[in-house]
Amino acid sequence: MQLRYNYRAYPDAAQRRALARAFGCARVVWNDCLRDRREAHAAGLPYVTSAELSRLRITQAKRTEERAWLADVSAVILQQSLRDLDTAYKNFFDGLTGKRQGRKVGPPRYKSKKDTRQSIRLTTNAFSLQDNGTVYVAKVGNLKVMWSRRLPAPPTSLTITKDSSGRYFLSFVVDTEPDILPRLETDAGIDLGLSAFAVLSDGTKISAPRFLRRAEKKLKRLQRELSRKQKGSKNRAKACIEVARQHARVADRRRDWHHKVSTQIIRDNQAVYVEDLAVSALGRTRLARSVHDAGWSAFVGMLEYKAALHGRTFAKVDRAFPSSQVCSVCGFRDGPKPLHVRQWTCGACGTVHDRDLNAARNVLCEGRRIVAAGRAETLNACGAPVRRAHVPAQRGEAGSRRKGQPTQAGIPGR
Repeated sequence: MQLRYNYRAYPDAAQRRALARAFGCARVVWNDCLRDRREAHAAGLPYVTSAELSRLRITQAKRTEERAWLADVSAVILQQSLRDLDTAYKNFFDGLTGKRQGRKVGPPRYKSKKDTRQSIRLTTNAFSLQDNGTVYVAKVGNLKVMWSRRLPAPPTSLTITKDSSGRYFLSFVVDTEPDILPRLETDAGIDLGLSAFAVLSDGTKISAPRFLRRAEKKLKRLQRELSRKQKGSKNRAKACIEVARQHARVADRRRDWHHKVSTQIIRDNQAVYVEDLAVSALGRTRLARSVHDAGWSAFVGMLEYKAALHGRTFAKVDRAFPSSQVCSVCGFRDGPKPLHVRQWTCGACGTVHDRDLNAARNVLCEGRRIVAAGRAETLNACGAPVRRAHVPAQRGEAGSRRKGQPTQAGIPGR
């Protein structure tokens, strides 16, 4: 399976200028190729192939006076930009024809140098790990990297990213074998919420850290300072970076906490079942800020890939399943309840239920039934089968073959 490992990079002034040049060249190739295909489509001409675009917008463009500076960066970066455009078009066409599962994506759009996030992609022909712990990038130099852990296998591709706060990251994609953990006899159903981030079927409650809410006071102050700055001034640019850095701290803390909690849940349970929540729909309600602060979608994604990595069972219970309406003791359906009702008494057996704990136990029972039935369809309130939501496919990575590649696994020099 493919895993991605991110590390913080610290380029010097000359390397930052070289990376900015690479970001710009990759963006120009993307926009030129996209413009050619749009113009061909508007004129009723056939779809322009990648080979033709590579010849016109990369090979021949380097020989012209207005695009001669494309030769200042590695050709691999330009070719990967064209491959990324092909992938974007393929996802768009597959969504129209129904070949691509999940939410439909729109057609590719032009990129701007004012975008807060810039990135380039390289294969092993354009980078290598050095013995002194640096990463050599073609026509950029040896980048200083903060190695937080070892790479489990030689990387097949590298993505260099600059975020809105001015930080640089190196993202390595590696092919690894699953790390199977010892088998356990425990499983867990998880009910995600806002008052408590997660309630497990065994009664464990994980409180919501609310990282964004805790940082709101400082964010408001920084936003007020930003609003006072004159547009187009250097002070406004500095204020924008300060706001972006504060948001990055919030996102980093949330991501770190998600990783720790998801890893602990996967290690403690052989099977994990969660409810398939409509996060995008909940993000348009009055609870939008709290929903986005919780980060349910990212957390569930971590549970899913870590379960596959460590040999655990993972299943999603359909959102139509009435987990909050059914008594987990006798199975009596007591009807819908407003959100402010946190405890209720079953009308059949008289059991007093905690709303979240009862839902987690129902998710556990439904998850066991789904796995036992081979992911059979769940019945909705009317007793009719409901089609399960498709799991979006992972985006393919442009990589290089293992044979003859100069990179090494682990951290060089250690």
